[in-house]
Amino acid sequence: MNEEYSEGLKDLEHFAYVILIFYCDRAEMGPELTITLPWTKKKVGLFASRSPERPNPIGISIVRIHKIEGNVIYTWPIDVFDGTPLLDIKPYIATLDSKADANDGWVDGLEGKEHLLQHVRGIPHNHSEGRHPGHEKK
Repeated sequence: MNEEYSEGLKDLEHFAYVILIFYCDRAEMGPELTITLPWTKKKVGLFASRSPERPNPIGISIVRIHKIEGNVIYTWPIDVFDGTPLLDIKPYIATLDSKADANDGWVDGLEGKEHLLQHVRGIPHNHSEGRHPGHEKK
């Protein structure tokens, strides 16, 4: 983070998570508004996905704060490339940002949903049970 914004980090360490808003500077918007997701082989509308290839390539990620030293926030897991331009940081406030009636949309109907979500969440897991959707040999 730029040194000039360091003062803006005051009291951020009291939160467990932050919402990062970033510019997907390496994404390319194609003409397709229906896309096939590589991790499911399912075809969905662009706005029903989290693909970075969008008309406005703005991404969000909710990440755990591990520590803050000076103007550096240490987080994990994070799903952006090193050097991705960060647009804003907002605290994740459980009573405001967690919605008890939220669902997983079309992801609820996927075969192997729990396994895929382990990947999305960055949770280490075992593949000894055989191949799963998204792990097919090519």
